[in-house]
Amino acid sequence: MSNEYPYAERYGVLRALPEKGRPREEVLAELAEMARDEDAFWESGRCSGTMYCGDHDHYGFMTEAFGLYAHVNALQRDICPSQTRFEGEIIAMALDLFHAEAVSDAVPAGLVTSGGTASITHALLAYREAAAAGGLHRPNIIKPETAHPAFDKACHLFGIELRRAPVDPATTVVDLDWVASQIDADTIALVGSACNYGYGTIDPIEHLSELALSRGIGLHVDACLGGFILPFGEELGYPIAPFDFRLPGVTSISADTHKYGYAFKGSSTVLFRDKALRNAQYFFLTDWSGGKYCSPGMDGSRSGGLLAATWASLVSLGREGYRRYAAEIFETAYEMQAAVSSHSELRLLGRPSFLFSFTSDEFDIYHVNDFMRLRGWRFNGQQYPNALHMAVTRPQTKAGVTEAFAADLAEAVAYAKEKEASGVAPASGAIYGGVAGGMTAEADEFIKMVMAEMMDNQQAVPAE
Repeated sequence: MSNEYPYAERYGVLRALPEKGRPREEVLAELAEMARDEDAFWESGRCSGTMYCGDHDHYGFMTEAFGLYAHVNALQRDICPSQTRFEGEIIAMALDLFHAEAVSDAVPAGLVTSGGTASITHALLAYREAAAAGGLHRPNIIKPETAHPAFDKACHLFGIELRRAPVDPATTVVDLDWVASQIDADTIALVGSACNYGYGTIDPIEHLSELALSRGIGLHVDACLGGFILPFGEELGYPIAPFDFRLPGVTSISADTHKYGYAFKGSSTVLFRDKALRNAQYFFLTDWSGGKYCSPGMDGSRSGGLLAATWASLVSLGREGYRRYAAEIFETAYEMQAAVSSHSELRLLGRPSFLFSFTSDEFDIYHVNDFMRLRGWRFNGQQYPNALHMAVTRPQTKAGVTEAFAADLAEAVAYAKEKEASGVAPASGAIYGGVAGGMTAEADEFIKMVMAEMMDNQQAVPAE
């Protein structure tokens, strides 16, 4: 048996459905023990992103809301009309947040989906189907290289050509001239991020909006990460330019309620300037022997618990609650960025917001990562250039976290300089760092093989 299989030594390994069930109290005690151990890691505030809320009271409140509807199938609205209320009001609140009132020539609409990838794929499916209805069958979209890989996945699944636009290495935002030069008669939409996952920077959405309008194509704004914090940052006076439906070229927006909306994982929204575009991806089968079938999205059955918990999160916090948490997060993020900038050896990438990325021109930044891991910090690794990314969430706003970050970072810089001088390669660079000399076909295949093995191991019960 593999010693790496989670909890094997503590609890053993199930290889088949037990013949006799265990007492519920025993099962719950085992679950509670694992949860307590795992929560301790992120509760320190040293983990980038991942746990956006971190408030166990809020989690408990949503668990109660979820439990009331966990057994409900959101498809069956005749039995449970509450699901129509929850979903409709979630969409309405999101549309209001992104200024759908500015739309005067169409009826804005949306969907609640299972996450950011699902929101992005539903948007691209809508663009593809709308284009196909107009006779276009070889569509392409143009996204910044920094935009989320969910766009690549959706294009792969739906047969859409993807054109990746380069970004300015200094600002990390998309090269508008390159985008303009690549638009052709088959382009159905442009993409901009608010903000991108890697650097926390916001693409020039206003200019992308003007470009999309002038060419008569769509513009999807990926606000999966920033959607439920950037609007409140704008209200607080931070320099955040409009990226929503106030811009006439913006035709769809994805925004995750399960990130800075503080809902449970498995909840997101995708919003459309025009209901007709959303409806383009509706699915109908009228001649099935099982009856007439229709679906507004790709999912079939969904737990009503997620809709109830997401609705509960939004209405319990309200704008005032989200604004208060946004203020704490932005303040913390800028304090942490100031700690980075205090070291001449480190460099922030672009003009970040609540999320930032930093690198070094003097040593391999993964030396810093090696040291910070010893102090309990978990950053997200990046490549081309090698960099470390910190998404500031509510756990980082706790007392003492920013001070610990600054102190540990100072020691990490000294450590990195020493290791670089001695010619030692960073241990974590082998996992996160880019391929020296740039990606090659051979390196690409090798990395895919290693990553496939990692995913296999995550799914498999070890052999005896």
